[in-house]
Amino acid sequence: MKQKKKLIGIIAVAILAFGFIKRDSRQSGNAIGTEQGNLAPELKLQDTSGKYLALSSLRGKIVLVDFWASWCGPCRMENPNVVATYAKYKNKKFKDAKGFVIYSISLDKDKKAWINAIAHDKLNWPTHVSDLLGWYSAAAKAYEVTGIPTNFLIDARGVIVAKSLRGEALGAELEKLISN
Repeated sequence: MKQKKKLIGIIAVAILAFGFIKRDSRQSGNAIGTEQGNLAPELKLQDTSGKYLALSSLRGKIVLVDFWASWCGPCRMENPNVVATYAKYKNKKFKDAKGFVIYSISLDKDKKAWINAIAHDKLNWPTHVSDLLGWYSAAAKAYEVTGIPTNFLIDARGVIVAKSLRGEALGAELEKLISN
């Protein structure tokens, strides 16, 4: 019964998100999708305290949508780079954007493991979300994620400007978006 209610809730959020995406797509003129130049699909997932956080609530900022999991070795190896990049760019002035944030999406199923990994890896940004469905995550489906770590860099309008950035490539893309 509890899983059925959770599934109904996820479906309801997806339906609401689809309505928002459809309206937003008409306004921006960009197709919704996961390729560079597409309007990023809307997401609305729960944070570590259970509060829903919509990706669209971060509009106006440069956003790194970062897919990872506590059990993913390559993700955990990439986390120090993401932490360093966030520290370096979070207060920079960007062209047409009000800062840089990370919308960190965990493909974990175990909430305790997820929260412990956030603390252990010092992922000190406030936007950590998950539906705790692992590979069955609505976010992973919406973004066509088949392997992690993977990420999408989104501009202030919600348009994907780059994806699958690791190591120094993430900083290099952010440099292109900084005001001179």
